[in-house]
Amino acid sequence: MTEILPVSEPRAFGEELMTPDRPVAVITGASSGIGYELAQLAIADGYDLVVAADDSGLAEAVQVFRDSGAQVNDVQVDLSTTEGVDRLIAAIGGRPVDLLMANAGHGLGHAFLDQDWTEARHVIDTNIVGTVYLAHQVVAGMRKRNRGRVLFTGSIAGLMPGSYAAVYNGTKAFVDSFSFALREELRDTEVTVTCLMPGPTDTEFFERADLLDTKVGQGKKEDPAKVARTGYDAMLKGEGDIVSGFKNKLQAAMAAITPQSTLAKMHTGMAEPGSGKAL
Repeated sequence: MTEILPVSEPRAFGEELMTPDRPVAVITGASSGIGYELAQLAIADGYDLVVAADDSGLAEAVQVFRDSGAQVNDVQVDLSTTEGVDRLIAAIGGRPVDLLMANAGHGLGHAFLDQDWTEARHVIDTNIVGTVYLAHQVVAGMRKRNRGRVLFTGSIAGLMPGSYAAVYNGTKAFVDSFSFALREELRDTEVTVTCLMPGPTDTEFFERADLLDTKVGQGKKEDPAKVARTGYDAMLKGEGDIVSGFKNKLQAAMAAITPQSTLAKMHTGMAEPGSGKAL
């Protein structure tokens, strides 16, 4: 069962003497992995941070960010809920957001009918509902100011049917598609939308998704710092989408020409429980 953690109260901007004229980057899923590395990149570029995650590791990450010289507002919150996203919005405190990096997401392994529905619903609500609601709230302000950069962490998983990860892959297909559509709607503005589509990355994702006994869970993974850099640079350039890693680029290209039924069978070989035993 997914643990629903207590919600921490956000601090209002100004409590930490944040500099009004410094740009602001909002990053979700910032406690570890790709989100943590995205935060470090924003710090290096002189951004104040508003960061959120649903786990207690956020406090340690925030201390590292502050030790690096950043002014940080943080909130430990469940972003699968409207209340959680509202608390993150409250932590922004009305300051203009220059960068929105919507990176929070959960995975879930095993066959769909063997999954606990509460856990499956939490994946959908985090990856889709919370992400879209946050974008609706923040990007509206960007459009009004005619300035901003948005980075969604999608996945190459969204390009193929995810047998034994059907809910997760389905949510990433939504994120990938949504980002492209939003980008088109903002084509006549100075607001850009970029979709980062990584492959398997060396983060806590596979442990949290109960995928450690699978071929993909035990296989070689990308460095989250390199993945973050790829996405961050593409966002600053205003690019529409970027697949990180040469192997993943090949896989994405193959997915575009391979029948969906074949892709589903291929995914079974990677994600079926116990498939990692042969490694």
